[in-house]
Parts: sequence; C-alpha cells; structure tokens
Amino acid sequence: MILIKSVREIEKIRAASKVVARVLGLMAKYVRPGISTLDLNSIADDYINKCGGKAAFKGYTVPGLPKYPTALCISVNNCIVHGIPSAVQILKDGDIVSIDVGVELNSYFGDAAVTLPVGNVSEENKKLLKITKEALHQGIEKAKNGNSIGDISAAIGEYVTKNGYFTAEKLTGHGVGRFLHEEPIIPNFGKIGSGNKLKKGMTLAIEPMVNIGSPNVIAKEWEFFTQNGKNSAHFEHTILITDNEAEILTIDN
Repeated sequence: MILIKSVREIEKIRAASKVVARVLGLMAKYVRPGISTLDLNSIADDYINKCGGKAAFKGYTVPGLPKYPTALCISVNNCIVHGIPSAVQILKDGDIVSIDVGVELNSYFGDAAVTLPVGNVSEENKKLLKITKEALHQGIEKAKNGNSIGDISAAIGEYVTKNGYFTAEKLTGHGVGRFLHEEPIIPNFGKIGSGNKLKKGMTLAIEPMVNIGSPNVIAKEWEFFTQNGKNSAHFEHTILITDNEAEILTIDN
C-alpha cells in the first residue's frame, strides 16, 4: 500500500530529511585522501545522535543477512551501494565515494545519497558524477501529481542511456517516510505512463545508480558491485509530491 502523508507527518519527514542533508554536507567537508570510511561513519553517527535522531541503517535487517552494522553506507569506486564502512578502507586521491544516509527523527524517516570526488579525479569520473546527478533531477522533474512512477523511471533511464551509461540492474528507489522503505518501488528505467499514479502527499526516495559499461551487478551479502569492475555513482533525494513541482526535502535551506 502506498502511504499518503498528512500535513503533520510531512513536517516530521521534512525535519528528518534536513538532518540527512546536514549529514551529507558534513561528509563533503571530511572526504579527502587518507581518511578511512569508518572515520567518516563515526563523524556522521555522532552528528545524528547530537541532532536527537537515530541512524536508520544501523541494525536494519532483511531476511538472510546479518543486521546492517553502521550508520552510513559508504561505497567506493566499483561498489554501487551498501558499502560497509571499514577502518582499513582508506580513501585515495582519484577515488569516488558514494555516501548514503538515512535518519529516523521522532519516528519518521529521510534518506539521501551523494557521490563525491576524492582529491583529483579523472575526467571519466567527473562525467559519471555529473550525469548521475542530472539523471536524478530528470526523474524529480517528472514527480508530479497525476503522473506515474513510470514517468520518473523513464526519464532517468532515457537520460542515462543517451549519455552512454547504464542504470544498475535490480536496484531501485522506494517510498519513504513512516518507514525507511515503503511502497512503491521506483525503478531507474521504465515505460512512460506505467505503474502507480503519483498523488499529492506521497514521499519518495528517488535514487539513480549509474554504471560505466554495463548494468550488471554482483551482490556480496549487503554490498553490490559492478560486475565489470568499473565505477558507479549514486545520487538520491527524498521528495514530496505536491500540487505543482515536487519539493526536495533532503536539502538544507
């Protein structure tokens, strides 16, 4: 069931989403060569706690896997999503690092991700980040009352494809708000007009994950990697469907 949020609930989701945005802003200040992904995780976890929130990913469970152990998902280079922070994973000049954070605040959730360059990155990686971020906004532009989930999916997939990249297979966006993951699933490719209709009051996490060279992925417990070993990027926002343009909730303004 797709949940339509009340005005009161939207305010709570907006508050949680602002903490998410501030965490990602903080991470952008700390991402640099020589820092470990576990150190980044600790900084974020402390900040979330100081804001009165909870790290939504920590302790998250799905059937067949252990509890997710950390506050952040930090995915480096060819790790697409759900990378587990580690003291031995040290960022290097030229890496790209995707940072995904969910926050629970007063029993409501926000979720967002960015991919950041580490030091001086290649032109190939700069373009990958640019196209993935633009694909997210192509999808958000179609997130309007009366449109369909397929309109979002098609906009993302067509933009990615025409720029010579691939959306990661099987990995999707989702509803968010009362729970970290809600219906509907939001694929990153699809057919215009297909799927559920969008209605005012829906809150969605739209998140293209874009690969170089191939859509194929390999799952290693929680973590997903590109099958071909090439890099992938990930951008995500929590948005609200309104009467007009979608409102991006995971921005700090």
